[in-house]
Amino acid sequence: MRIHRPNNPLTEIISLTGKRLNRRQFLKFQLKGALWLSVGVKGLALPAKLHANAIPDISVVKGKPGPATRLAVEQLGGMQTFVKPGDKVVIKPNMSFANGIVNATNTRPEVVRELVAMVKEAGAGRVRVLDNTLCQPEPSIADIKAACQVFNEDIVHALGDYDFYRNIKLNDKWFGFNKTDVMKDVLDADCLIAAPTAKSHHATGVSLSMKGMMGLVFDRWTMHQQGLDDAIVTLAALLKPKLVVVDVSRVLSTNGPRGPGKIIPMNTIVASADMVAADAKTVEICTWYGKRFKPRQIKHIRLAHEQGLGRMDVENLVLKETVL
Repeated sequence: MRIHRPNNPLTEIISLTGKRLNRRQFLKFQLKGALWLSVGVKGLALPAKLHANAIPDISVVKGKPGPATRLAVEQLGGMQTFVKPGDKVVIKPNMSFANGIVNATNTRPEVVRELVAMVKEAGAGRVRVLDNTLCQPEPSIADIKAACQVFNEDIVHALGDYDFYRNIKLNDKWFGFNKTDVMKDVLDADCLIAAPTAKSHHATGVSLSMKGMMGLVFDRWTMHQQGLDDAIVTLAALLKPKLVVVDVSRVLSTNGPRGPGKIIPMNTIVASADMVAADAKTVEICTWYGKRFKPRQIKHIRLAHEQGLGRMDVENLVLKETVL
């Protein structure tokens, strides 16, 4: 297990000397530390939690999808941090494509099953696993539906009928995307959990938690017409998950979102209460189209950060990494 915290220049200088400091050296370093703190207070984004037992901003676990999902959430304080007894919960995985598990275009069933189990353990009153699929509904949701049969409830659904949606106004003054139809179950939920799989996208670079919110609206094609990255951010301002768990067990690094494309095994789960941070960290640790990218190079991640929906500066956040 490794906990990463942003570097403090004062700590770095002292640790690199490897020597006992005399009084003059100590005062010199103390002054540098004070200057560093004063700059941080005035403008730099400093982490709020630095002590050893702090709950991290981002949890990364390497291991099999089910156990890694559970530990990733536990490192964030456990599902009870996000779900209270009696809550109505919606889990939003990727379930759009038939043969999605084979092509790494759908979320792994083990990830969704573990999330449902933890939500139930936290005492949720109702759980729904929902998506508006791009392909035929039943073949697309079949793998996840089979995995969740262990709960003896009909909780996995592909909602394509307009009766399941409610028209909502959006706060978009610039791009014309000012209304859409959102699943009623999502609007009425106490807790929304995003559980995307990590994959590339021909129009937006990547498809992760923010892009995945498009699966909760009735007419996603309107978003394409309005400028997709901008529309994603507008929708993300409305649909903010309390918890994001990204399935990075296998990354569809090319030809997303439908595939088939190059699949890179990663055996990793990334989790955060911050959807921008979760997406940013996933971008940072994966290879896309044979290259590595910085979060700021993905337009909708950069725009969401700039609009205060979350943080893409993952180097300034507290990260906890564990290998099972």
